Amino acid sequence: MLPIKMEEKLDPRVKRTRELLEKAFMEVINEKGFQTITVQDITERAGVNRATFYAHFADKFALLDHSIRQQFIQEIDKRMLNACHFTMDNLRNLIIAVCEFIRNANSKCKPAQSQFETLVEAQVKEVLYDLLLKWLEQARTSTEPEIAATATSWAIYGLALQWSHTKKPEAVEKFADEVLPLIASNLQLVEAA
Repeated sequence: MLPIKMEEKLDPRVKRTRELLEKAFMEVINEKGFQTITVQDITERAGVNRATFYAHFADKFALLDHSIRQQFIQEIDKRMLNACHFTMDNLRNLIIAVCEFIRNANSKCKPAQSQFETLVEAQVKEVLYDLLLKWLEQARTSTEPEIAATATSWAIYGLALQWSHTKKPEAVEKFADEVLPLIASNLQLVEAA
């Protein structure tokens, strides 16, 4: 698994080029939709050539994966959860962040919902796993941190997805309070952090 802050280690020029490609990608996707955009559309908007694009991403799907991951990491960073230790309150805030991220992502990509959800799921669960593993390595658990992080990341994502598909979902804070004990049970903490 890649560390959550993988962008910090990039050369500034590489980082700038990726940011240009990401910005152009988001602009073009908002105009045309994902299915119809081409790498050419993205490179023209970014002002780079196709070889530069392919030096960074294998195709538009790789750029979409990267964009989803970066947007979710930004959501985690915005809530300062990456800088925290495990507490029940931080776990609750993480559940809320995932619910809101999934809801917002689903509202932007209705046409290719199932394909898009699969991409979101992979990236969100990977970032969740990394964050939970970091928290669990700092706390004492009665199980292996890797197992607990896997079970918890899948539980959070699955419950958040179910909440986002509800026609009239309850308030996200109330939902987080209801599922918090279920999710916390995956962590098997020996003592509260």
